[in-house]
Amino acid sequence: MKLQSIFIYILVLGCTVTSCKKEITEQTANAQALNPVNIDADAGLWKPILLTSATEFAVAAPAATNLPGYTAEINEIKSWQKNMGEQERKLINYWGAGAVLRWNEITRGLVAKYNLPPYQNPDGTYPIPDASNPFNNPQFPFANPPYASRAYAYISAAVYDALVAAWHYKKVYNRSAPYKINTTVNALLPTSDLPSYPSEDAAVVGVMVEMLKLFFPTEQAFIQQKATEHKNVRVMAGVNIRSELEAGEALGKLVAQKFITRARGDRAGAAVGTPALWQQLETQMAATGETPWISQESPKRPPMLPLFGRVRTWLFDSLTMVTSIRPKAPPSTKSEQFKKETEEVLHYSKNATRQEIAIVHFWADGVATATPPGHWNAIAADDFISQRYSEVRWARNMALLNMSLMDAAIACWDAKTFYFNPRPSQVNPEIKTITGLPNFPSYTSGHSTFSGAAATILGHIIPARKQAYENMAKEASLSRLYGAIHYRSDCEEGLKCGNAIGAYAITRARTDGAE
Repeated sequence: MKLQSIFIYILVLGCTVTSCKKEITEQTANAQALNPVNIDADAGLWKPILLTSATEFAVAAPAATNLPGYTAEINEIKSWQKNMGEQERKLINYWGAGAVLRWNEITRGLVAKYNLPPYQNPDGTYPIPDASNPFNNPQFPFANPPYASRAYAYISAAVYDALVAAWHYKKVYNRSAPYKINTTVNALLPTSDLPSYPSEDAAVVGVMVEMLKLFFPTEQAFIQQKATEHKNVRVMAGVNIRSELEAGEALGKLVAQKFITRARGDRAGAAVGTPALWQQLETQMAATGETPWISQESPKRPPMLPLFGRVRTWLFDSLTMVTSIRPKAPPSTKSEQFKKETEEVLHYSKNATRQEIAIVHFWADGVATATPPGHWNAIAADDFISQRYSEVRWARNMALLNMSLMDAAIACWDAKTFYFNPRPSQVNPEIKTITGLPNFPSYTSGHSTFSGAAATILGHIIPARKQAYENMAKEASLSRLYGAIHYRSDCEEGLKCGNAIGAYAITRARTDGAE
């Protein structure tokens, strides 16, 4: 088991909806200082995701290094290093592991903190977190799996575009790092030939400050504290002067605004639906003679984000999703196949082995965790550390993974709402789930769709791990059958759908200039 995944499992066991405190827990990997085997000097030529080109936002030329201003900035480094204590060294060790890695961990911690479903009102209705009034009760957001997948995708894609632009300007201005220009400066992190203007770490900071404010608006003080800490580390470690940070951060903020504009128009804001829609979905399915999904919570809770399937995708268009990605119809609730699959779920409900139960809990990724997309981010991060990628390649790979995961959420929720299939325990009350029962239709399995997409693109990124990822995806998928949450067809068709989505990510990977 991977370290971060073990952490998620422990958190699930120790946390319930009513007892878990909303605290941020960073999933800190056991990583050494980032020292890439390849600095990817030509990454400024890679294909961005939203930017029209790496030059869409201008970065002014740096001031000459023989001017008094540069000397003053070198003196700031010397002041930090002269007065450095144990706390400063710890911060250098922490942030030195990599900007993309650490901010991804921070994002996972925020997702886990806010992955708590709102409690019902006294009248039996459920409140909906309000993005326009995020401090109201319940606080915004409810970071459920679709919401989390969207946050991971936008953040990762924006970081990638910002770093492609930063790499372009690094090559244009070709300014050496402070420790190369002034030999009295000590480099406290691994050195390289990568130009230092604009700062790649600060470009990541600029993106993260803006994107996290969008997705977690009540955490601005925490986000800013981390941003300041990260930037100061680059100065105290002797790898950037302050003006290099300012240029990188400004670039990152400009790139982030382009992604924020997209996010505000991607239809996610309407995904929760309305009471009329919730009732219509149930009524339409019942009219076909099939058994519709009905919430098993008391009081009855509306389905989670039933219109998330209409959110704008990254890797293919809406027509492709309907014609090529949407899974075939599940077995009719009146069919012999459906009866057999329900009996199989009942079997696992009553006879799951200790090993199968362990698998259920390992992949549960429920309340107060980083969600299934976050679990796959943790798996990827562990493996990326050993590959010693540059920051820009880290960002590119995380963007491919997380665009796949968001598109998987969209495709899965499209199928859930389109077919509105009942959960096994609704059909047969003898079925008792081993873990919690998600409050949305059964077909297809979200875990399976997420896992199929993640395993497919990760197997392309690290071919030596392809079989391992496929095995993990199959296990994650089967965990939902073992846990008596899904039918076998939910799992199998979810995996197929995820695999198809991952294939679209591979197509992009082969044409982005990084391979």
